[in-house]
Amino acid sequence: MFKVPEDGGGDGPGAPLPPDGRIPLARRSYFIDVPHVQQAFTWDCGLACVLMVLRTLGLDCCHGIAELEKLCRTTSVWTVDLAYLLHKFSVNFSFFTVTIGANPQYSAETFYREQLQEDIDRVDELFGKALDAGISIQCRSISAYDIAFLLLSGHCIAIALVDKSKLNSSWMNDVHDMQQFDEDSDYMG
Repeated sequence: MFKVPEDGGGDGPGAPLPPDGRIPLARRSYFIDVPHVQQAFTWDCGLACVLMVLRTLGLDCCHGIAELEKLCRTTSVWTVDLAYLLHKFSVNFSFFTVTIGANPQYSAETFYREQLQEDIDRVDELFGKALDAGISIQCRSISAYDIAFLLLSGHCIAIALVDKSKLNSSWMNDVHDMQQFDEDSDYMG
């Protein structure tokens, strides 16, 4: 979850949060224009999402996914990598996860299988250093209701990383054609 930048007044998307930290529901709906960034590969969906957040927040600090890839120094991008990127660009965010570290159960998925052991070591190290780096990670799930409440507050936007292969068919009609990706993969960002 990402806080929308403050603009100093009113109750709109940029309004300051109350001192008690509670986020009030907006009195009316707000539309935040999030510029779409098309991912180029099966592995860069998270980078595309980070770039969309940066552009939405008006941060002109990164010109494309390739630049974010260089900052990550890997094409095996995990959510914790995204947290480090957002932190690097001083984005105020909350990171919720039900698994601290790399989930070894991913070894059953071909998408992760080749380099999972390397990923486990690297990802676990990033999680271990997160607090010292100034990144707060909360080991818990967040409900759809809580996400909706935060979005309706007018103070937050969200990134949801979705495995396309797990979407039901009614959603698929609205999803761009992803034929250019490896059809043998059981994961589709």
